[in-house]
Amino acid sequence: MRLFADEGPPVVALLRLLAKDDRVLRGYVRRLLAASTARPDGGASGQPLVDPLSERELDVLRLLASDLDGPDIARELTVSLNTLRTHTKRIYAKLGVTSRRAAVQRAQALHLLPGRR
Repeated sequence: MRLFADEGPPVVALLRLLAKDDRVLRGYVRRLLAASTARPDGGASGQPLVDPLSERELDVLRLLASDLDGPDIARELTVSLNTLRTHTKRIYAKLGVTSRRAAVQRAQALHLLPGRR
């Protein structure tokens, strides 16, 4: 699925045409469209990720961009350090990164966080 989703607007246009054809598996084509950065109705999705971040993951990501360390972030969110680590691992996996700095940079590039000036 990612093969199609990562190709962007040209593939989205082709998938929209396929979605209208009775001879193809419309459900699969709709899933491909949903996985791309656009919905089948032509509007942009909220996040340009195949697996979007949850609201809680976005909260964690915003705090990862701050100067707070892990225990301080956990206290701020009123969660255990292990829960914070679980959220962080999921964020890293969804963004395709392996560090806090890379997660913040990727999130800024995807406009999930405001850019720094």
